[in-house]
Amino acid sequence: MSTDPYHSLLSHLANCTDSTEIEKLLSALLTDKEQHDIANRIRIFDLLDRGITQRDISEQLGVGIATVSRGARAMHSHDVSALLATHRERS
Repeated sequence: MSTDPYHSLLSHLANCTDSTEIEKLLSALLTDKEQHDIANRIRIFDLLDRGITQRDISEQLGVGIATVSRGARAMHSHDVSALLATHRERS
């Protein structure tokens, strides 16, 4: 029986303590565009949490309103508070 590669990745990341190694791994797995899209998703979470309208976020980030709406749905379905706290510490 084969292991699900995605869950192998999650397990590996959970055990990583070196951020440089995590960055190298994510660079190997994700294209520059995919990395940019993830960064934008985090920005969308942050701006929504700060009360910025979806339309304003769309204009500010240069993304479609559908991209912001998907981010809003994801944010309401999942607790991203720890991610936002880390993001804001580093900003």
